[in-house]
Amino acid sequence: MPEQSPANIGVVGLAVMGSNLARNLASREGNTVAVFNRSYERTQTLLDEHPEAGFIPAKDYQEFATSLSKPRTAIIMVQAGRGTDAVIDELVSVFEPGDIIVDGGNALFTDTIRREKAVRESGINFVGAGISGGEEGALRGPSIMPGGSDEAWVTLGPILRSIAAVAEGEPCVTHVGHDGAGHFVKMVHNGIEYADMQLIAEAYDLIRRGTGKSPAEIADIFAQWNEGELQSYLIEITAEVLRQVDADTGKPLVDVILDQAGAKGTGAWTVQTALELGIPVSGIAEAVFARSLSSKPAQRAAASDLPGPSDAWGLDDPDAFVEDVRQALYASKIVAYSQGFDEIIAGAQQYEWDIKKGDIAAIWRGGCIIRAQFLNRITEAYADDPDLVALLTAPYFREAIERTQEAWRRVVVAAAKAGIPSPAFSSSLAYYDGLRADRLPAALVQGQRDFFGAHTYKRVDKDGVFHTLWSGNRTEIATTPSTH
Repeated sequence: MPEQSPANIGVVGLAVMGSNLARNLASREGNTVAVFNRSYERTQTLLDEHPEAGFIPAKDYQEFATSLSKPRTAIIMVQAGRGTDAVIDELVSVFEPGDIIVDGGNALFTDTIRREKAVRESGINFVGAGISGGEEGALRGPSIMPGGSDEAWVTLGPILRSIAAVAEGEPCVTHVGHDGAGHFVKMVHNGIEYADMQLIAEAYDLIRRGTGKSPAEIADIFAQWNEGELQSYLIEITAEVLRQVDADTGKPLVDVILDQAGAKGTGAWTVQTALELGIPVSGIAEAVFARSLSSKPAQRAAASDLPGPSDAWGLDDPDAFVEDVRQALYASKIVAYSQGFDEIIAGAQQYEWDIKKGDIAAIWRGGCIIRAQFLNRITEAYADDPDLVALLTAPYFREAIERTQEAWRRVVVAAAKAGIPSPAFSSSLAYYDGLRADRLPAALVQGQRDFFGAHTYKRVDKDGVFHTLWSGNRTEIATTPSTH
């Protein structure tokens, strides 16, 4: 029996995501895949179920390393946290300088920065790669956001291009930047995903409560929307979810599912990082908070009899309202992406990453959860103006907001009058109006800060930093910036 050639890529961690990614890799011409799992039983199951893949199994890390051609390249698909650190330590002990370790999990980007720095001391390349698309994407073709060194990308690039989703003839993968850049962009991707899902949920809720339409009827509306400018994976699957009937009760499945949404942390990371960078991502934040509120049943039960609007809500033209909701959804969606790209730009500046915004939008067109038609417009916007100050100001999106903003306002007003929570819609509109305002009440905030803390302020009519003696003669004096 001829000796099997060494593998050019290995996968550590064979739960569903890892197994599917290994199968994807093995199905592409030119790849031979080594596989390892802490429990060999899971490895054997994968071998038994997919003998056609030609996997090279290993029972320990040394055998795994021996089965790989140089430079050895391994993708870790294990639970983020201490488990990832443990696997990295094991691989470092059997790998050599020039080899490549890839973390394909949802790691916090600052952990990736720390790990890359530590592993680099051994001469081994460490790559944090965001992989989006869920179980199906891992198997069929995900959107991939790798960071890491230029040296690692030379070897890793062709492998990742072989398995990535393809959109308009282009693989949905790019070298995002060094150290933690890939996981940073994946984190923001997930934050946008939170906002997108919350906006869709609010649209559904408003239509259902406002028009009385059934979930199946609303599914038809979403299917129609998916044929226009809102075309996206999330709109598509929303229609499918709303059509589903529960086998046990015969009710719409959406009415049987408990209304408490879970979260795995990446949305919160997006908001926390945005706060540290000083970037307003209010639409994303409200989506995260909406999940938190939904998961407080005791508080919701205690507040269920609090007073609401006194007047019953009625619509003169339900069809016109549905169209208003569609336009409000599109406008709010633009804000979510604009805020997300603001955070990417700020992160790139803070951590000195050369992130090309148009390339990020391009690789999100296929394989990932937020894939959508209008990502092409984002790519075009950054191609036309790489230094675009805000995505909202690009001509295409300016025109889109111009034609949708009146409907957007009507929806937010109607929701407020009816007592229907629409935090993502309303906060997105408030952000838009704040962004376009010629003067904000921050001037009063600065006055308050100077009054109680002598924090100083600047003036519109002269240079310098000022502080007012708020008691006594109330005169202004120039001063140095406060250390408070």
